Amino acid sequence: MPDCLIALGSNQGDRTLLLNEAARRLASHRGVALRGRSRDHQTLPVGGPAGQGPFLNAAVLVETSLPPRELLAALLQIERDLGRRRAGRWGPRTIDLDLLLYGREMIRGGDLEVPHPRMAWRRFVLEPAAEVAPDMIHPAIGWTIRQLLEHLQNARPYVAMTGPPGSGKSLLAAELARAAGGRLLSDTAAAPPPAAWKGSAGSAAEIELQFIRRRAELLDLDLPGWREQASLWVSDFWFGQSVAYARTALDGSRLEEVIGQWRRASEQVCPPKLIAVVDAPPAWCARRVASPSAPPVAATVGRIAGIRSAILATLAAPSGGPVLRLDGRHAGQALEELTAAVAAMS
Repeated sequence: MPDCLIALGSNQGDRTLLLNEAARRLASHRGVALRGRSRDHQTLPVGGPAGQGPFLNAAVLVETSLPPRELLAALLQIERDLGRRRAGRWGPRTIDLDLLLYGREMIRGGDLEVPHPRMAWRRFVLEPAAEVAPDMIHPAIGWTIRQLLEHLQNARPYVAMTGPPGSGKSLLAAELARAAGGRLLSDTAAAPPPAAWKGSAGSAAEIELQFIRRRAELLDLDLPGWREQASLWVSDFWFGQSVAYARTALDGSRLEEVIGQWRRASEQVCPPKLIAVVDAPPAWCARRVASPSAPPVAATVGRIAGIRSAILATLAAPSGGPVLRLDGRHAGQALEELTAAVAAMS
């Protein structure tokens, strides 16, 4: 039977009693065996309406014979039985039960997404989870719960933004830095020049090598700026996106040259605590980047679609760290997600 990791939280009523009762009901459910429970951790609310009280958070490790959706149904029923009424996003609640991990399965469809899409950067989730399942692996990232928590504890407060051209990532990066009182690291030449769209393999390789050199300088940990105190650093690029761009335009020795230079430069750059990918349909992005100096929109759509696919494929590789996915078409909601994620990492 698979091991499953479940988060518990409450910020209404008798929080300790509610967490205890939720754990008891879960342990007594048919097909569920309790293997461990963390201590209760008090934390401030993250996101949602202002004026909420602090949360008590905990985690339990269970072994179950229930299929994933049956286990989810059991959790939702316990929530209802303990007075949970869903009203508003990230609002106060008597009890909250989240299925974080179901063995090493990855499930996305309908009302269930496993691993939980926000668990990897939420300290209030990882701290109790590390008490009961430190060696359990996040299957999408390839890190253990302990490694995810250590990453939050030790990595610099740096968020790297990425996404296809026209997705709005640069604007969101600037807005996040402003909202969080952080420092913006901007690649002022981030928009590809026309030659990047229709030039030879040699010119495309040189353009990408220039990006790598310029971005490596911005992210060089030996620079004085990285030794200054800052609540947050935000870049309007992700260093790894150079690999994705190169794979859409190059092959053979030219591709090997770019990837080799990128690997060497990667050893000196600051790794992000969180990567945020701003996604949107290629046609929507193309309308945003259309200009007299840009290619026709039809050609741009194909190019953007290729870049988008390459970025998402590169991000999907294990061991890259936590990734937050945002919809660039809804900038306000994306900024809300970003600011909540930054708060949850602290």
